[in-house]
Amino acid sequence: MKATIWHNPRCSKSRAALAILEETPGVEVEVVEYLKTSPTRAEIEAVLTKAGVRPSEALRKGEAVVKDIGLDVADDEAVLDAMAQHPILIERAIVITDKGAVIARPPERLSKVL
Repeated sequence: MKATIWHNPRCSKSRAALAILEETPGVEVEVVEYLKTSPTRAEIEAVLTKAGVRPSEALRKGEAVVKDIGLDVADDEAVLDAMAQHPILIERAIVITDKGAVIARPPERLSKVL
């Protein structure tokens, strides 16, 4: 099985999710450091749809940029635009497999897509 992780190596939860993936037999892991290689708005929307979550549910509301840009966190279209422009706003880690996608917070949520 192939698993793609939108990973931030500075985040302990993201590192824990990656470790679980790497320790799971039969899982081929593709690591995307989304702060270096930002997903497009369409990619973000598709992954969140696959995960069954609204953009506002995958938003890191505590990031300073939310306040700096005056983001209306209840406006999903604005949130998607902001995530595409400021990928630091995307909750981490997100794991995508053929079985679905999940925000791996806590990392044990990975079992839903493995």
